[in-house]
Amino acid sequence: MTRASRQTSLDRLGVAVDIAIKVATVLLLAWAVLNPDLPQFTGKAFTGRAIGYPVALLVLPAGWWLIGRRRGMAFPVAADILLGLPFLIDVAGNALNLYDSIEWWDDANHLANWFLHTAAIGLLLQFGSLGQWTRVGLGIGWAAVTATLWELAEYVAFVPNSPEAVTAYADTLGDLALGLIGGTVAAILVSWRPAVLPVAKSR
Repeated sequence: MTRASRQTSLDRLGVAVDIAIKVATVLLLAWAVLNPDLPQFTGKAFTGRAIGYPVALLVLPAGWWLIGRRRGMAFPVAADILLGLPFLIDVAGNALNLYDSIEWWDDANHLANWFLHTAAIGLLLQFGSLGQWTRVGLGIGWAAVTATLWELAEYVAFVPNSPEAVTAYADTLGDLALGLIGGTVAAILVSWRPAVLPVAKSR
């Protein structure tokens, strides 16, 4: 097998994994919406997730189709996989009732998921001419802003008139710290990776 054919096989595998992540996420969201009385889905704002998650999963493909494709860029499948995985992990964790049955699951999610999607942003920033430390700073900024927005959304959806209000402050600070740590580590690690920008194959 030649190097080109191996790369083609890897590209196809990446696209297949990317599509599988999106399909699995949507199917689990549909199951949650159709079965709102199941204990693992009760009070988890799955109507909002069912609207927001599919839209978020399409942002990068749509952006590439409208902008990147016209500039001769190959689809950034690795970044799209990393962006999609946190949504799948979140929905799967709820479907398997891991948030309520494993004490550390929520904390692990904040650490790992912010690592994943910040790493995706780091890969996308390699398409520009930004310096290494500028990309690190932007990645950390992404992690901080998205962690804050997520906690605001969680507060609106879960905390008011809820028993969780008693521990909400400490939980929020912990989640923000874990998200920032995961995102910072990802931003630094990806910035050290040599930029290898995918270019669309000529036809």
